[in-house]
Amino acid sequence: MEKESREQRFKRVAEKRVQNILKGIRSLSQCANHRIYAWDKKQLTKIWDAIDHELGVCKESFSDPDARMFRL
Repeated sequence: MEKESREQRFKRVAEKRVQNILKGIRSLSQCANHRIYAWDKKQLTKIWDAIDHELGVCKESFSDPDARMFRL
């Protein structure tokens, strides 16, 4: 069996993780049904802020992968 390259491993792992994220977002969107759930604008703001923050952290880690590394 041929050893998996770093690029192949990235593609395999990233595709699975992106699918999981998209599945989670689709699941969250089901909470928009007002006949089943009750929510207010303040709660939605907290949700969107948390998602936006984590997405920003993720984007930043790709632009500078060493930024989150601890160094003395």
